[in-house]
Amino acid sequence: MISRPARPQVRSADDYRDTIEQLLRPLAARPVESVPIAEAVGRLLAEDMRAPIDLPVFRNSAMDGYAVWAGDVAITPVRLPVTGVVAAGDTGEPLAPGTARKVMTGAPLPDGAQCVVPVEDTTAEGGTVHITRGRARGEFVREPGSDVRAGAELVSAGTLLAPRHIAALAAVGLASIPVFAPIRAALIGTGNELVSPGGRLRPGQIYNSNGIALAAALEANGVRVTGVEHSSDDPGQFRRLLRAAAADADLVITTGGVSKGDFEVVREVLIPLGGEFGSVAMQPGGPQGLTVVDGVPVLSFPGNPVSAVVSFEVLARPILRRLSGLGPVPEYELPLLGAVRSSPAGRRQFLRGKLVWKGARPHAVEVVSGPGSHLVASMAAADVLIDIPAEETEMPPGTAVRVWTL
Repeated sequence: MISRPARPQVRSADDYRDTIEQLLRPLAARPVESVPIAEAVGRLLAEDMRAPIDLPVFRNSAMDGYAVWAGDVAITPVRLPVTGVVAAGDTGEPLAPGTARKVMTGAPLPDGAQCVVPVEDTTAEGGTVHITRGRARGEFVREPGSDVRAGAELVSAGTLLAPRHIAALAAVGLASIPVFAPIRAALIGTGNELVSPGGRLRPGQIYNSNGIALAAALEANGVRVTGVEHSSDDPGQFRRLLRAAAADADLVITTGGVSKGDFEVVREVLIPLGGEFGSVAMQPGGPQGLTVVDGVPVLSFPGNPVSAVVSFEVLARPILRRLSGLGPVPEYELPLLGAVRSSPAGRRQFLRGKLVWKGARPHAVEVVSGPGSHLVASMAAADVLIDIPAEETEMPPGTAVRVWTL
């Protein structure tokens, strides 16, 4: 069990996020696995990758045209006999002085060829070619190693592999790539009232959106979801699901059961295991819990759908993105389009908002949803969170606020 110093009863969102970051930071030391190159896009490269071969591998043509000796086209126009055609993948006899050979882009250049005359500067007539513009030695010739030399670093460790990296690694013949294993997270939603989407609602029941929403958020931020479970308010069932989740994940996130009312199954099970539960000075997302179970961090978010999503965005997403090799979420400072009246001072509000664009740049932000933690449908219209400082209760139009993308 991890012991921690006593915390203030109400903590700031920044302080609580820092605690989560400290707890999750050891997840950076993840195992390395080798994956087929076709499956490596979006993965975090674990080792420097060096080219095993020169690229290009051989001298080849940069254009469709005619391979010639440079001296033979020093004075133009000139007519030369054509001694064949070289397609990509072909090989051929050496090129004799005073002759030309038609070559395709990427085709190997015959020995002796010193430059390529693009087809646009020629006219084919029978077995000869009429060349109207000469080329110097090396023009339109790709030399071996002119792109990368064997042994040179191609992609450095810590790179988040994009399609452009995959193209380069495949071009030098690498079939498998060493990458860090992704962070694995499991989700457990709690509450007797929850019904899986597609099921039939009885009076007092709601659909379980938290698991699906948070699973999507985790995957979008580089985390692999190992399971999405639902527990009733029965402590025994929740305890069994929790142990199973912790055995197969690096991180467990629970939703619901963290307040101070009756039937708070998450608090009931986790406090005896050393869990810390309290209030964070933010809205939505005030009730929070943090526990370590069998060496695995457990983040306990509120059960209201907006509270759960905002808790993830504000408290967990920044560190999970860094650990997964993703860049920071875009942030802006923009003027409010309308006035904002927030809750009483002391709680930092995260309102859902929408960017107002002027050309290719955002120039303002408008609030699209009230502060209520139940307003999940209106959240679909939002593309940013608006950060309202805890000490502000009224903000007139034009006030500059900090926002970041959802």
